[in-house]
Amino acid sequence: MTLHICLVEPEIPHNTGAIARSCGLTKSVLHLVRPLGFSTDDKYLKRSGLDYWHLVDIHYHDSIDEVFEEYKDHRFFFASTKAEKRYCDVEFQDGDFLVFGKETKGLPEELIKANYDHAIRIPMLKDFGRSLNLSVSVNIILFEALRQLDYPGMA
Repeated sequence: MTLHICLVEPEIPHNTGAIARSCGLTKSVLHLVRPLGFSTDDKYLKRSGLDYWHLVDIHYHDSIDEVFEEYKDHRFFFASTKAEKRYCDVEFQDGDFLVFGKETKGLPEELIKANYDHAIRIPMLKDFGRSLNLSVSVNIILFEALRQLDYPGMA
């Protein structure tokens, strides 16, 4: 069983590093859609303490459309504060993609509108002026999907 985490144009290396670690520990596949806001060369990763990067199944893509084309037989769910459906109301399946946007802007509005039936949100206070950190959001939704799948292969 495999879940896919797709980060569209992530900007902050430490968030992506924390997400990569979660993917490695859960055997989830990480997809990074360019442009990235940081370098992934070995020297930079080692300096950032990301010595586990080579243990994670990571795929790089030049666009989200490339991901859709390559994985057209998969279901995609789009995390957004603008969605109505709560992430915990979805019945996740093996092979699902959980798609997240960049830290400063989230996913493009047109992508959310085009896929609104598959847009999901994490409930939170609206008047706080901020949303959850990207790595926290990924882990909340990832672990709900894993819970539903009975934590495949995990002790």
